[in-house]
Amino acid sequence: MREPRYEVIVIGGGHAGCEAARACARLGLRTAMVTMNIDLIAQMSCNPAIGGIAKGHLVREIDALGGVMGEVADRVGIQFRLLNTSRGPAVWSPRAQMDKKQYRVVMRETLEREPLLRIVQAEVAEMVIEGDAGGRRRIRGLRLRDGRTMAAEAVIVTTGTFLNGLAHVGESKSECGRSGEAPSNLLGHQFRALNLQWTRLKTGTPPRLDGRTIDWSRFEAQPGDEKPVPFSFLTDRIEREQVHCHIAYTTPETHAAIERSLARSPLYSGQIEGVGPRYCPSIEDKIVKFPDKLRHQIFLEPEGLDTYEVYVNGMSTSMPVDVQEEMVASIPGLDRAEMIRPGYAIEYDAIDPRELDHSLELKQIEGLFLAGQINGTSGYEEAACQGLLAALNAAARIGGGEAVVLGRSDGYAGILIDDLVTKGADEPYRMFTSRAEFRLHLRIDNADERLTPVGRKAGLVCEERWRRLTSKLGEKEQLRRALGSLRLNGQVHALPGLNGDRPLAEAWLRRPEASIGALRPYLEGSFGEGALMTVETEVKYAGYLEQQERQIQRLQESEGRRIPAEFEYGDVPGLSREIRDKLERVRPETLGQAGRIPGVTPAAVAVIDCYLSLRSRR
Repeated sequence: MREPRYEVIVIGGGHAGCEAARACARLGLRTAMVTMNIDLIAQMSCNPAIGGIAKGHLVREIDALGGVMGEVADRVGIQFRLLNTSRGPAVWSPRAQMDKKQYRVVMRETLEREPLLRIVQAEVAEMVIEGDAGGRRRIRGLRLRDGRTMAAEAVIVTTGTFLNGLAHVGESKSECGRSGEAPSNLLGHQFRALNLQWTRLKTGTPPRLDGRTIDWSRFEAQPGDEKPVPFSFLTDRIEREQVHCHIAYTTPETHAAIERSLARSPLYSGQIEGVGPRYCPSIEDKIVKFPDKLRHQIFLEPEGLDTYEVYVNGMSTSMPVDVQEEMVASIPGLDRAEMIRPGYAIEYDAIDPRELDHSLELKQIEGLFLAGQINGTSGYEEAACQGLLAALNAAARIGGGEAVVLGRSDGYAGILIDDLVTKGADEPYRMFTSRAEFRLHLRIDNADERLTPVGRKAGLVCEERWRRLTSKLGEKEQLRRALGSLRLNGQVHALPGLNGDRPLAEAWLRRPEASIGALRPYLEGSFGEGALMTVETEVKYAGYLEQQERQIQRLQESEGRRIPAEFEYGDVPGLSREIRDKLERVRPETLGQAGRIPGVTPAAVAVIDCYLSLRSRR
């Protein structure tokens, strides 16, 4: 049997796998994606939406680097909303409901247009690894369950919830990767035998309802934005008609039904061992942990334009089916609703992400990269950004280039990876804007300025994307000149707050009531929405941005203090045994990373800094 040889093999067809496989092929690498069901590539197994608080930032950053998630979302989105607009631009974040079926179809079409990418339907039986656990090992390829073998220089594992996956609905449980799909047990058993630290995590989904059996008049409609904001910098506008979502609330009857049946909940009976996401709890968890709340908000979200299936966001559960039916019927308007699919919880194996370096390559196995939920994260967006960066680094590994490592001041993707490899993941990791030290610097409008040059250097950014960035930067420069030279006069310019004074347009724009949109009729030149939004933010928040630039400089100085890979923490006097153990476990690459390890004190970092200085002088 002929053994096909690839430069990169991607295991898994989820969101991380799609970004990884496409990026590798775009970078000129012979690539294979191995997935157990090619008809479910890019399946939205949970919420039929992309983006959200901080997650929208990740999608913008994926797009800026040359990824594909934002472009596909813009093509198949059915309701777009820009969140947090009542607050400052640092936390504005786009979110959109997807047509779930079309997202999968368009993503597969996108992958199949790549001439260097092959999609293989099979289960991976074993990774071929050279060397033993006592030293540095190396990946060489895969053996498939059907007997085929595949050679590769690098492998990216993006198995999601499939490693030894186990689903729970009430007292019943079944082995699966997602409901109705087989788990990846052979690969899961091999990972457990690789001498890596691993853990057991859990996530869940809500019931899905038949929209024809819902009394929609009982619910508050939630429309999309009148002027939808796209995800991709390549999308000029979203013009198709948008659908409505609807807002509902649990009732005392809902809470009573759950409380009566807690003994039958696998979450509370001890049947589930995995740790679930703290920030996206099941409905039974909400009832138990927040007994003072009389009701909890839920959202009825359509799953597509050609289906009646409705996702009940906010009612994730693993309760028995009869209890789920009682819960649903307790909500006015859903009393006659018919359940298409019950909710379920799924627990699965994840590798302790402290086993990885910042390139997402395993420290112990050369050429083996991990991305997505296998690293302890939750969500499509967190997975996709990891898949993309793993691909860039696999390409760098094969080509002998420099690793693509984003810092905490470069993007939310850099924060996510640094948090994982430094702190680990005791629960499914979810991105929030509060995790960022420099939120005003890491906005959605400037993701292209921050990261498109990185993607261009790596070879992933196309000419059109680069042209658009170059054009935007030129418009920004022209706009700043215009704002700095235009003198406003209340008799000429119909603008608020001009009471006899004649400020420059730039000074006027700093006022709370001022907007750059009001200035457009008086500015010479043509400016795109991207340049206008970015310049307005930079002008209004100039003082805060300058302060953050100084903080970023200090962070970069600490990140510039490299710690040699062979550094012996046992030789450093003044470090406690606990701190030495933490440092040895993570093996931080820089002084800045050492300071972010939980339990490593500023005093300990100062001691290491002094010891590094003494070492370099010697």
